[in-house]
Amino acid sequence: MSDIIRRDPRAEWIARNRLHPLHAAMQPAQHSWMGPNGIIRKNLHGIGFIGPNGIKRIDRSGAQQGGAVKRSAAVEVQLPLHQVPAPAFYISVVPDMVGGRLSSHDRDLLGLAHQLAGSDGAVLVVVFGEHKENAFATAGVDRLLVLEGEEFSGYAPEQRIQGLRAVDNQFNPRHWLLPDSRSGGGELGRRFAAALGERPATRVWQVKDQECIGRAGAGLQDLARPVARLILASAECAEPVSETRHEALPVELSTPVARSLSRIEDLGAVAVDPAAIPMAEAEFIFSGGNGVKDWELFHRTAAALGATEGASRVAVDDGFMARDRQVGASGTWVTARVYVAVGISGAIQHLQGIGACDKVVAINLDPGCDMIKRADLSVIGESAEILQALIAAVEAYRNEAKRDAA
Repeated sequence: MSDIIRRDPRAEWIARNRLHPLHAAMQPAQHSWMGPNGIIRKNLHGIGFIGPNGIKRIDRSGAQQGGAVKRSAAVEVQLPLHQVPAPAFYISVVPDMVGGRLSSHDRDLLGLAHQLAGSDGAVLVVVFGEHKENAFATAGVDRLLVLEGEEFSGYAPEQRIQGLRAVDNQFNPRHWLLPDSRSGGGELGRRFAAALGERPATRVWQVKDQECIGRAGAGLQDLARPVARLILASAECAEPVSETRHEALPVELSTPVARSLSRIEDLGAVAVDPAAIPMAEAEFIFSGGNGVKDWELFHRTAAALGATEGASRVAVDDGFMARDRQVGASGTWVTARVYVAVGISGAIQHLQGIGACDKVVAINLDPGCDMIKRADLSVIGESAEILQALIAAVEAYRNEAKRDAA
C-alpha cells in the first residue's frame, strides 16, 4: 500500500462548512481540552478502541488517536439519498457534456432544475451518445435517458431535435432546460424551440417568484418574463446540487426515434493551433510561473499536450511570455475545463482569474502554497523532471494508440 497521503478536497470543504449536514461527522473527536483553571482534561470514554474480545482497550502511546484523525480527513462522504418513486412531473435537462462529462455550466443547470422540480418532480437528463461521466447521482440526476447511435454523434442538430421531440411526446416535461452556451446548447435550444413552437427564455441567470430573469441589451439590462416552458440558462444560474445524492435511474423511449433527412454534412473536427485560441475561450491551459526554470521544456510539454499556453504575472513581467498570455485578475479571466499551473505559487489575483476553471492541476515544490490548496490534483516535485516524465508518458500513449490502429 502506498504511503502517499492523498487529500480529499470535498471532505475538507465539508469540514469547514458548518451549515453542511455532514459537518459534525467530519470533525475529529476531541479527547482532551483545557479547563477554566488551565488544567488539561481528558475524555477517557472517547479514547481507545474495541479489541477482538469486545473489551475496550486504551492506547496510551497516542498512536491510535493520531491514526483516527488521519482517517477522518479521508473518510468517504455518504450524502443522504433523494428518491422520487412516482414523479408528478418531469423537468428535462439537456447538458452540453463537453468531452463526455458534465461541465460546471451543466451542474448549475441541474441545480436550477431541482429548484423547479421541488419535492414532487424528478429531473430527467437526456444525453446523446456515449459519455464518460460517472457522477450523475451526486450531480442531481433522478432519471437518465441516453440516446445512443451513430446518427446522434458529431454535429447532428436535426437528428437530435427528433430525439428531443420523442422525449417530449413520451414524458411531457413541465420545463426544458438547456445551457445557453457556445458548446451546442444555445443553438440546439433555439432549434428545439422552433420545432415545438415555443418562445424560449434566453440568457436566464435567475428564476424567482415564477419569473425568468435574463440578460438583455448587450448584457447591461435585465429582462423579466413569466417562467417559460423552454429555458436557455446562463452559467451560475443556480447553485449546483451538493448536499444530496440521487438515484439516476435509467429510462428508455418506448418507441424508436425517427430518422431525419439531414441537410447538414458533418466534415469532422478541424485542427486548430492552440496558440491561436484566445485565453478566455481555451478549454485546456498549461500555465507557467516563477518556478519554471526551463522554458524550452515548458513549450515542448505544452505542444505535446496540445494545450494553450498561459503564464502568471511574474513570468510575463520577466519577459518569458507575452502580455496577452497573462492569467489572473490583472490579466485574463479563464474558464478552462483543465488548468495546469507549473511553478505558480498562487497569488490572490491569479486565483481569482482561475476561479471558474473546472479542474486545476498544480505542479510545485512547495506543498503549502496557495495553488496547492486550490488544486484538485497536486504533484510535488521539480518541474523539469515532472515535465520530462509527462512528455514521455504522452509519447508512449500515442505510440501505443498507433500500434492498436495499425
